[in-house]
Amino acid sequence: MRESTAQGHVIGWMMGKRYGLIVLLSLMASAWVFPYLLHAQEAATQPKLNSILDSLERTGEQNPALSRHYDVTREYKVFRRNDPKPISDVTAQVCFTPPDTKTFRITDVQGSSTGERIVSAVLEHEIASAKEGHQHDISRTNYDFVFLREQNFGVVPEYVLHIIPKRNEKGLLLGDIWVDAETHRVRQIIGVPLKTPLWIKDLHITVQFAAVNGMWIPFSVDAIATVRFLGIYSLSAVDLEPPIAGSSPPNLDKQCLC
Repeated sequence: MRESTAQGHVIGWMMGKRYGLIVLLSLMASAWVFPYLLHAQEAATQPKLNSILDSLERTGEQNPALSRHYDVTREYKVFRRNDPKPISDVTAQVCFTPPDTKTFRITDVQGSSTGERIVSAVLEHEIASAKEGHQHDISRTNYDFVFLREQNFGVVPEYVLHIIPKRNEKGLLLGDIWVDAETHRVRQIIGVPLKTPLWIKDLHITVQFAAVNGMWIPFSVDAIATVRFLGIYSLSAVDLEPPIAGSSPPNLDKQCLC
């Protein structure tokens, strides 16, 4: 009886050791296979990402908006916290003359002067970015990219890429972009500027783009930020009418009026 019991213990011990060995081998196999699969997935994604970026940069360089002057009237609405009624309604005229001259003029202000101050700061940032030319382009010169996913932007198939600035510089954004899978144009940017004016913090920006008069340009901007000593404000901007565009340099005094 004792011999049978001892034999049973030995068999149980051997089975336990065998089971433990199987588990150990399974864990070792998983530890080896998982990094391999992950590396294989990254290797499969990288050529696709490079192809997307090649097309994106080529399409951006061919954008007629880079070589044509235009004049657009834009309306900004500024809101305080969750109040659905704007505290300010600001209208501005924005003019661009290639290759890097952009100007603006506030043409109408309704409501609080705080809204005008916020809009002026946004436009001054836009002007400064234009002067720096290609230093803020969505390209591999300025950003590192990570492929996130494919999804539809409305009914249009899109690639969603994460963008990481290569320099801690004003005008660059940390965030995500939506790239049209067919035209390889950037349709939307959602991001956080690396640098903002001292009186603004926690700024988040959403910019949407569209084809207007043959040019691929922003047509709406939404932003939310904390204004120091004043609280949380949000801003929404839309173009009131299609840009007036031309193929030759304008007489700024007569055409742009900015």
